[in-house]
Amino acid sequence: MPSTYRGRFAPSPTGPLHFGSLIAAVASYADARQHGGAWLLRIEDVDTPRSVAGATEAILATLAACGMQHDGAIVFQSQRDDAYHAALHQLREHKLAYRCACTRREVADSALRGIEGPVYPGTCRHDIGSRPARAWRVDTRGARIAFDDAVQGRIEQNLETEIGDFVLYRADNLYAYQLAVVVDDAEAGITHVVRGADLLDSTPRQIYLQKLLNLPTPQYLHLPVAVNAAGEKLSKQTRAPAIERSNALPALIDALRFLGQQPPALDSVPALWQWTAENWRREKIPRSRVGPLDGAHA
Repeated sequence: MPSTYRGRFAPSPTGPLHFGSLIAAVASYADARQHGGAWLLRIEDVDTPRSVAGATEAILATLAACGMQHDGAIVFQSQRDDAYHAALHQLREHKLAYRCACTRREVADSALRGIEGPVYPGTCRHDIGSRPARAWRVDTRGARIAFDDAVQGRIEQNLETEIGDFVLYRADNLYAYQLAVVVDDAEAGITHVVRGADLLDSTPRQIYLQKLLNLPTPQYLHLPVAVNAAGEKLSKQTRAPAIERSNALPALIDALRFLGQQPPALDSVPALWQWTAENWRREKIPRSRVGPLDGAHA
């Protein structure tokens, strides 16, 4: 009987694939293949000003060198404004989203501190007067979300007090990541989301939007995030080096070991994936939000 598992990897084209991103790619690919499921690829370029020319091609070339073959066509968020517009319209029709005229300075000056910055207090929920609208926000009053993560355990969040009414459509006329990812996952039929724990605090917002839009909620698995010696997440900003395509096998082995797996000495990328398909175990992934590095990737 064919598997109903549908996973995905969704990198942002802000630079080449580095070890931190490779960990998420390896885990999502391994989990999908171990379950006999599909592994889809989405380029999260909804924030077009942050996209770097040539980054998408570099990411695809690295995934190919690492032996990770995606199923189906690649989805580009920058081409999906119509789908995001439809979702926002649905929320507006049901009075679940509202126009906001507040500037960032005004929000910062009038808000309490939450888990990711100022908690928007709902200043514009009822009326913005004659001020021009800058963004659209979702009403989070009374929203409490809880879910069980496959690695991190029980997660609970009071959206109203810890996050506030978050943005769906930005002042720079771009759709927000939280809305885009919910619409994309639902349309692709994603059943399992495997990604870094740096996105763990975003997940309750996405589950909330899924509920408001009557969309299914996938199963979530959030991996430890690789950090350098200074405790910084590996990223373009922290100068994380790109994966060497000509020597991908050592990086793949290191990624599996970071994820608590114990691959033996392997002599090729195909051999690594054959071993992984048979031996990948979720329960071996460290139950932490961050993980230190050693060696070449630190």
